[in-house]
Amino acid sequence: MVTVLLSDVATHFQHQAAACERLGSPLYAALLPRLADDLLAGGPTADVVAGHEHRPESDALSLRLLGGAHRLALSGLAPDLAAHLPSCGGDADVDGAWAALHRLLVDDHDALRHGLDLAPQTNEVGRSSALLGGLLTVLGGGAIDPHTPVRIFELGTSGGLNLRADHYRYTDGHGAAWGPADSPVRLTGAWSTAPASGPDRVDVVERVGADVNPIDAATDAGALRLMSFVWPDQTARMDRLRGAIEVAHRVPARLQRISALPFIEAIEPRPGTLTVLWHSVMWQYIGPEEAAASAEAIRRIGAGATAEAPFLHLAMEPGDRWRRGFPVIADLWHGGADDGVSRTLGVAPAHGVPTRWSDPA
Repeated sequence: MVTVLLSDVATHFQHQAAACERLGSPLYAALLPRLADDLLAGGPTADVVAGHEHRPESDALSLRLLGGAHRLALSGLAPDLAAHLPSCGGDADVDGAWAALHRLLVDDHDALRHGLDLAPQTNEVGRSSALLGGLLTVLGGGAIDPHTPVRIFELGTSGGLNLRADHYRYTDGHGAAWGPADSPVRLTGAWSTAPASGPDRVDVVERVGADVNPIDAATDAGALRLMSFVWPDQTARMDRLRGAIEVAHRVPARLQRISALPFIEAIEPRPGTLTVLWHSVMWQYIGPEEAAASAEAIRRIGAGATAEAPFLHLAMEPGDRWRRGFPVIADLWHGGADDGVSRTLGVAPAHGVPTRWSDPA
């Protein structure tokens, strides 16, 4: 039975390797098949994952394992591995990385086993391109005053970095820019074109995030955990994350340990502000019953919105044809005839950059 389960785990590792290849991490795409082979051969990989063979593929056991190794490298506890990880200034040599990782599986067995309990949370900063850009598109659409103060509530917020989206610098494919010129987060080529008619700035007066396991990005431990789950040869993503962690130290946000439904049910539109509920690539992690109840709760909030207290639901989630990109969808309620009519504003890749607007306001 264990042999069958190990074969399943090895297959999961191979599937993740294909995903990493498709999403631009050749280093992980090369290391994961070697881990799978070592697992089936009864090597140290098998010893580390022993007792976890029953986990479903959705638990991302392979990324938990690699995240633990990356965490050791980032913290200076695995210098041999760090020498081959670009995130640590290394050279991305696959053979060298594999040799170092194989030794680490033996020498740091206990630490890597502990890391299997930590679910990957990347808090992808690039998705701010879709979320902030979607907000700008709606604000520039004429339905509400573009200078209305904004309250942002985020589902699946992880470290809450996308709650600070208005503090990042975005440029489009033509060089137009939005956001603070001195921001440590530079989302170059964030948009195919800048959102039409959007305001020059957004006055965010409240930032609240919900997650079943929130991470405080303003702490060393929280920052390390977030960085460890960024694939180490994707240095642009790592640079964005490090910049966003810097922003998190000076821009406060309130994070709640709570699931989706009770968080949504507590949201109330407030007169004189635009209340925004947004989320990106997290809806599939909600169980079907809670997802249905959450969708109904969103509609109830919308039904209570008015011109003085509008409500916007903004989502970047996999669609029916998600392999071609993730649609950016907006539902706005403001006491108008078009309340709650879904608009597909654009489409984005999994990591958000570049977002291409298909329905500019």
